[in-house]
Amino acid sequence: MVVRLAVLVAVLLLGENVASARIVAVGDLHGDFAAWRAVAFDAGLIDAKGRWRGGATTLVQLGDTVDRGPDSLKIVEDLIRLQREAAKVRGRVVALVGNHEAMNVTNDLRYVSAGEYAAFTNARSAATRDATYAANRAAIEAAYRKRDPALTADAIRAAWMTATPLGALEHQAAWQPTGHIGKWVAGNPAVALIEGTLFVHGGIGPAYVQVPLATINTRVAAALKAADIDPASIINDEAGPLWYRGLAAPAVGGQLDTLLPAFGAQRIVIAHTPNLTGIVIAEGGRLARIDTGISSVYGGVPSWLEVADDGKFTAHVVARPAAGGAK
Repeated sequence: MVVRLAVLVAVLLLGENVASARIVAVGDLHGDFAAWRAVAFDAGLIDAKGRWRGGATTLVQLGDTVDRGPDSLKIVEDLIRLQREAAKVRGRVVALVGNHEAMNVTNDLRYVSAGEYAAFTNARSAATRDATYAANRAAIEAAYRKRDPALTADAIRAAWMTATPLGALEHQAAWQPTGHIGKWVAGNPAVALIEGTLFVHGGIGPAYVQVPLATINTRVAAALKAADIDPASIINDEAGPLWYRGLAAPAVGGQLDTLLPAFGAQRIVIAHTPNLTGIVIAEGGRLARIDTGISSVYGGVPSWLEVADDGKFTAHVVARPAAGGAK
């Protein structure tokens, strides 16, 4: 089974047009585990206990599972487990890389919520934080005093402790390129072509339309493994596949006429740019925008997209679970 899953990952990274049965796509989740579970259950992907029951279905989650909401770790762990469970019954869970996954890997933690750090705490967290401060005290004090020479040692320690909540060090260790989540993210594709449908978090604009799909995925993986913070890097480039918003503009123009043939696709599904009223199907059914603000942080519409054998898109809306829903 490990070998078969490895082959699947390799095929996706190479960008081949993978054969599939039923296809379900889910957009940005941003740390809302209860909404994710409600969507997955409504789509017939999981049972009441969260176990895979989608059979040979392919689930494509388009990235941005993390940040803003408190339960990102639960969602990531769910997807990792469901990848294994689905593979046992010829199903697939394809977790694309979103810009927020890349931000966490490269230590851009602007949108990490307190709850996300708290999820990583353990019985040793306080001791780990104290030991880390002690081991790096001279460097920390020098950095703080560079900004304010009048700061006392006690004030610096208090400020650093506030800026480093319990769980933050464990979070960073897990998400760095050598951490277990960082490795998982780097092993996931940024773009997947499945039965004529192209899936990508942000979009593919003119700057990348002539770059082969396999090359895009290889470059993204390399940049993640290197934790590349260069603004021109493919994982940071606003014109790149994790950030591009041109396909979410009111007028797409003739972009699809060039984009789709270049990748051997008939249609494309994107996320990244929220439309809080629901999934948008445009361009004669050739484009679906599925970031509907699923997370309660946005207060949008929990939703999922089904792609039929003939390529037709069908949007589904799910009732938002009550507070304290899925555990």
